[in-house]
Amino acid sequence: MDLHNVSWRKSSHSTNNGGDCIELGALPNAVVARDSKDPDGPRLVFDRHAFAEFLTHIKH
Repeated sequence: MDLHNVSWRKSSHSTNNGGDCIELGALPNAVVARDSKDPDGPRLVFDRHAFAEFLTHIKH
């Protein structure tokens, strides 16, 4: 999976003071997450349905 052209974004609640943040990138059929402090490190890939379920669970 080629992730070189993914546009990454952080939450607007994130600051640039070195805090713990994740960045998300959108693919046609998936959402990708990475650690903003290690942009070349490992990434998690969720299909869109699984990511929606993940968000539902962490909001509750």
